[in-house]
Amino acid sequence: MTKPFMFEKPVGMRDTLPELYSLKQQVRSTIATEVAKWGYAPIETPTLEFYDTIGTASATSDTQLFKLLDQQGNTLVLRPDMTAPIARIAASTLKGTERPARLTYDASVFRAQQREGGKPAEFEQVGVELIGDPTASADGEVIALMIAALKKAGLSNFKVAIGHIGFVNTLLTEILGNEERAGTFRRYLYEKNYVGFKRDVDQLPLSSIDRRRLHSLLSLRGGFGILNEAEALIETEVGRKSLADLYKLVDVLKAYDLEDSVIIDLNLVMHMSYYTGMVFEAYSDELGFPLGGGGRYDELLSKFHRPEPATGFAVRLDLLTEALGKSKEDVTISNAIIYSNERRKEAMKTADTLRNEGQSVVMQDVMGIRDLDAYSKQFDDVHYLIGKNGTNGGGGVDRNE
Repeated sequence: MTKPFMFEKPVGMRDTLPELYSLKQQVRSTIATEVAKWGYAPIETPTLEFYDTIGTASATSDTQLFKLLDQQGNTLVLRPDMTAPIARIAASTLKGTERPARLTYDASVFRAQQREGGKPAEFEQVGVELIGDPTASADGEVIALMIAALKKAGLSNFKVAIGHIGFVNTLLTEILGNEERAGTFRRYLYEKNYVGFKRDVDQLPLSSIDRRRLHSLLSLRGGFGILNEAEALIETEVGRKSLADLYKLVDVLKAYDLEDSVIIDLNLVMHMSYYTGMVFEAYSDELGFPLGGGGRYDELLSKFHRPEPATGFAVRLDLLTEALGKSKEDVTISNAIIYSNERRKEAMKTADTLRNEGQSVVMQDVMGIRDLDAYSKQFDDVHYLIGKNGTNGGGGVDRNE
């Protein structure tokens, strides 16, 4: 086996340099402030969880889990998502708290990637979980909160697509006759491989009516009026209930005045299999893939022996930062004080004064700088305190233009 080069990182792992970290911190703080205003309490979970609990409940493919053994021989996993760990807490430590419970988190999750995939194996999610409320009001709240948080972060050109996994599952099973076939076409929808979907539909021994129903599924994307078109495709009570759920949700979203921010997408399928009802994804004009999403997962907590309804969302912080289109030039340190030994104490006092005013300040001994001009250009203002007091010409301050 070839030993990795000393500067290589494991597949999917990335460094976050100071400029990007500062940008992410700004976005993180803005979202946290907005979420707190909606009454969500912050929570943390361990990076390591037991495979037999979170590893199986998360609905992440086993091949994407990072596994290791503890000293007792138990299989552990790096958490692949945050919803399952919070469900564990809600069903145990927080089982006695009043419902509904509103929780929020900001944490890294880990999913192994194929070497040729190019996707991150570690990424940060910011999200909320609303546990114990089965109503459309709860679903509407988490959608409205995600939209509010994205806008506060500075994102303007985006839409939230809303679907219902029950509608998709019912229609596919109803027409295709078994779960195996339905799973194949669900995969096409998840990958947005509509060409493959249509091709395989045309090759199945279906009636012309059923073939037309499956083709029509792909066109069920647009304004709230799409729900009326969907009624003609569904024949089962389960399917009709799915549409009824969406009609109730639309009423809630209209009350939030979100008609311009959301669309209906009834062929929307999510990566996580624990979703049971309404699902949604946020798309920015700057990205070709969703930067966040969520939905209702009423059966997940039953895996922890405490069934109760729940809904929530997660936003990918790295993708949101990318969609905002900010660059490292947006982040600078305001001041630098470049000093000599004779004026160290004066430099310290000046730095304290500026920091107390809320400004960022770097103190740098002039003898530690290789290229004074190049170093100084990094800062908005440079204060030179060099030589004996008053001998460096002009009071010791030089502003970069």
